[in-house]
Amino acid sequence: MSATYDHIVVGGGSAGCVAAWRLVNAGCKVLLLEGGHWHRHPLLDMPPGVFKLLKNGSKFFKIHESVPQDHLGGRTTEIPQGNVLGGGSAVNGQAYVRGRPSDYDGWNEILRGNNDAIGWSWGDVLPHFKRLEGNRTFKNDLHGGDGPLVVSEPGQINEMARWFVQSLQAQGEPFNPDFNGTEQRGAGYFQFTYDKGQRVSAAYAFIEPLKDDPNLTLMLQASVQEVIVENGRAVGVRYRDSSGLQEARTDGEVILSAGAYVTPKILMLSGLGPADHLAEHGINVVQDMPGVGQNLCDHPDVSIVARANGPYGYYGQDRGWNMIRNGLQFKLFGTGPITTTGLEAACFVNPTEPDAPPTHEAYCIPILYLPPDMLEPEGDGYGASIQIVLLQPHSRGEVRLASADPHAMPLVSPNFLKDQRDIDAMITGLRYFRRTFETPPLADRIDRIIAPDPSDFSDEALAAHCRKMVKTNYHPAGTVKMGADGDAMAVLDAKMRVRGIPGLRVCDMSAVPNIPAGNTNAPAMMLGDRCADLVLGKL
Repeated sequence: MSATYDHIVVGGGSAGCVAAWRLVNAGCKVLLLEGGHWHRHPLLDMPPGVFKLLKNGSKFFKIHESVPQDHLGGRTTEIPQGNVLGGGSAVNGQAYVRGRPSDYDGWNEILRGNNDAIGWSWGDVLPHFKRLEGNRTFKNDLHGGDGPLVVSEPGQINEMARWFVQSLQAQGEPFNPDFNGTEQRGAGYFQFTYDKGQRVSAAYAFIEPLKDDPNLTLMLQASVQEVIVENGRAVGVRYRDSSGLQEARTDGEVILSAGAYVTPKILMLSGLGPADHLAEHGINVVQDMPGVGQNLCDHPDVSIVARANGPYGYYGQDRGWNMIRNGLQFKLFGTGPITTTGLEAACFVNPTEPDAPPTHEAYCIPILYLPPDMLEPEGDGYGASIQIVLLQPHSRGEVRLASADPHAMPLVSPNFLKDQRDIDAMITGLRYFRRTFETPPLADRIDRIIAPDPSDFSDEALAAHCRKMVKTNYHPAGTVKMGADGDAMAVLDAKMRVRGIPGLRVCDMSAVPNIPAGNTNAPAMMLGDRCADLVLGKL
C-alpha cells in the first residue's frame, strides 16, 4: 500500500529544497525524494573541498558524458552534476549571481502568449530573490538581509585575483561592487553562498531547519523512475530505494525538480515526450510532447592560461605543509585559503560594444587550469587562468533517452559552440582577455601565455583552441521550457504546469525559456520559491 502526501517534490536540488521548504511551512505534508546522498561531509562544507572530491571521483557527483560531438572533431565532454541533497548548491563554486533584469523581462515577453499568463518580469521575480536572501553586506531595494540563504563576501581574495580586477580597470572596465546591483557590467568580486567560510547549500538553508517537522518526509538515494498518470492526471511517482520499487501518491501535485538532464528523462520514461522517440524505446505514449529534452542551453567555457613569473596564486596550497597549515587556520580561525573556492574575481564585459549589455563573463582562477597533457614539459606550477563564458549562447542541444531502462544515463548532446556566432564571440573573448594578461599590474606577474599558443592568434588557431577546450560551465537549462500557448515546443505553461497533465509541474532550470546571463544557482532557488507560490495559490 502506497503512502499519500499533499505534494511530492522530485529532486532535492536548489529549486526542490526551496519548494519543499515553502510547502512544509505552509502546513502541507510533503515527500521530498532525492536520488543522491546526505549533504554533510567535511569536503563539501569547506569551499575548495568539492574540487578534491571531483578530481578523485566521488559518490556526490554523477558524471554525464556527452555523445560524440561531430562539430568538435568527435570529442566527448564530461558534465558533472550533484548527486547529493542540495544538488548544485552543495557542489558548486558558490557564486551568487542572478543574471540581469532584461533576462526576466525577456521571459515575460515570451510568456505573455498564455491565456492565463502571470508576470515573469524582473519586478515579478525580484521579491522571490529578496525573500530567500540573507545578505551580509546589502539590504536595500535589490537585496534581502533576513532570508535563510546566507550571502557574503569572499573569505579571502588572492593577490592574483586582485591584479586581474585592477588590470581590467586599466582596460577601461569600471569596478563593480555588486554584480546583482543596478548594473551588471564591470570587474569585481563575487558574493558567495557561505557563512564564515562554510558552504550554505540549499540543504543547509532550507531543509535542515525542517529536520524535526513531521510534515516533511525526506527520502535519500530514492531514484524516481516515472510519474504515475491516471485518467490524464499526475497522481504519484514510482521510485526505487534500497528496499526495491516503491510507489507514493499525492492528493495535490507532483513537482519535478531533478535538473535539466534528469527531469526530461523522467518525463519521457513516463510517456510524456516526443512520440517517435518514445516509440523507438517501446514506451507507451501518454502525450506527444516534442519539446521534452530539446532547447538544452548551457554557458560554454574556454580558458586562456598563463604562467606566473613568481610564487603567485594557489599552486601547491592543497598539499604537504601548506595543506596542514591552511587546514589549521580554517579550523582555528575560519580564515585562509580554505574559505574560498578560488573563484573570487570576475567580470561582465562586452568586448566589442563596452556600453552595451555584457556578452561575456570571466573568472580569474589563480592556478594553471589545463589538462596535464597541455602543461608543457615543465608541468604544473604557478599561474592563472581566465575562464571565458558566453552569457547568452546561440547553440542549443538536446537530451534523449539511451533506453527505456530507468537506470541508464540520458544521452546528452550540449552542442557547445555549434553555432558559428558562438565561435566568433569566444574568439573575441580570447583576444580581449589576452590584453588583460598583457596589462599591468597583472602583466608584471606573468611570464607568458601558454594556451592558446601566443605565437598564433589567427581566427583558425583560436577556433581550434575553442573546439579543443570548450566545456560546460555547469549551468544546463531549458530542456522542459515554459512558452506561449502556440509554441509546439513549449512543454510548460507560464505557471510551470506540464501542458495537458493536471497535477504536474516543473520548477528547476529545465523550465526556463532562455538561460539567464549569469550563474544559475540563485535563479533555480527563485524558481522553487515561485513554484511554491503557484501551488499554494498565492500567484
